[in-house]
Amino acid sequence: IEKVVLGPKRSSHILSPAEKKVTAYHEGGHALIGAVLPEADPVHKVTILSRGRAAGYTMKLPNEEKHMQTKTSFLDEIAALLGGYAAEKLVFNELTTGASNDLKVATNMARKLVTTYGMSDTVGPVTLADPSETVFLGREIAEHKNYSEQVAAEVDTEIRRIMREQLERATRVLSEHRAYLDTIAERLVSEETLEQEQFHAIVQAIIPKGKLKEVAVDPKALTA
Repeated sequence: IEKVVLGPKRSSHILSPAEKKVTAYHEGGHALIGAVLPEADPVHKVTILSRGRAAGYTMKLPNEEKHMQTKTSFLDEIAALLGGYAAEKLVFNELTTGASNDLKVATNMARKLVTTYGMSDTVGPVTLADPSETVFLGREIAEHKNYSEQVAAEVDTEIRRIMREQLERATRVLSEHRAYLDTIAERLVSEETLEQEQFHAIVQAIIPKGKLKEVAVDPKALTA
């Protein structure tokens, strides 16, 4: 699954000690947020070994198959996606390009929450057309915008609000559990990979009840 989703291992891609430490904290941030927030998918594996274009990745898998997703679970997943960004800023007071894909995925999730699922109190229970979804034979042939520039501005403001609030939430969780973040990062630097059992042994005391069940394999939740 990892090879198909992220690509083959890159044994030739060797991180410098400084890059290894940053990556360890970045992935540790994803993993810790995923462990603590009740509606985020449980962590199955976290590693700083390179695969494909990712310097490291965190695999989060659900305990059971989901047919519906709640607003709370969306917000928890956005916070988990921003965990790496928040960890870099918190620990190093600096940001790297490693969070670029996380930001893209989180922003798209926030946009769907607002424009597709009607989960924004500000914008309301409406579905707004997404121009990028108007595709014919692989090419975008038209742009159908069924809402005004004022509504578009409200959507952009709401997306930024969601992203900002979930980043603040992720930062707050990491600050409260900084000792666990440091331990995860130190273990990743020395061992490079933490499987589910090893990771849970570190954070078991702060994982909400019910998140320690055996997980079902689903290839959709890899966070680089």
